Amino acid sequence: MAKSTHKADLFRGPDEADISSRLNWLRAGVLGANDGIVSIAALLVGVAAATTDANVIFTAAMAGIAAGALSMGVGEYVSVSSQRDAEDAQLARERIWQHARPEWELEQLVRLNMETGMSETTARQAAREQHNHDPLTIHAKMHLGIDPDELTNPLAAGIASLIAFTLGGIAPLLTILLLPDHLRIPVTFVAVLAALAGTGYASARVGYAPVPRAVIRNMIGGTTAMAITYGIGLVVGNAVV
Repeated sequence: MAKSTHKADLFRGPDEADISSRLNWLRAGVLGANDGIVSIAALLVGVAAATTDANVIFTAAMAGIAAGALSMGVGEYVSVSSQRDAEDAQLARERIWQHARPEWELEQLVRLNMETGMSETTARQAAREQHNHDPLTIHAKMHLGIDPDELTNPLAAGIASLIAFTLGGIAPLLTILLLPDHLRIPVTFVAVLAALAGTGYASARVGYAPVPRAVIRNMIGGTTAMAITYGIGLVVGNAVV
């Protein structure tokens, strides 16, 4: 029988050992896909309300997908990098404190253990055992709220957002371009709602969250965005004409 590479995994369910790392890329991927679907669909619905010229629609779509994907990818990379830098800095300070004031850190851990419901005697015994095992990790988790073994990956988050936005944006583009003029907008609305229901369902399932709430939230947000941009497209198109 294969042994777990991490002792804590023995006390987790079959899917719990990697849920934190899954949530990192899930957040970036779902956010990117939702933004791609809603942003490009809303853009194209607005443009299609103003013109039926396929070349104009295609140009707007490609520009929107390129700009949005790069913006999402770079933005996610910068955001997660800032978070990672802050986590690394906190861990570096914690390492210094562990060497400079070990007794003070031990007493802090005693108090943190007591806040979980332990008596002072039990908390002190636990703190000593924890310090003897891995003082940095236990302080990082209990004091800083950081797991040194599961730090965020900026590059993975950025790439996930870029790819997800692109894939999300392609769906409404194909719907708009491949259908007759009179079907473009209504079918795009339906297709986008279905896609958003799918991303909401996937995010809820992978993150073990309530499915109906995630699906409804996605669909309401997408419908609102497309309705507003469609109205703007009608107004601007009529004004230009």
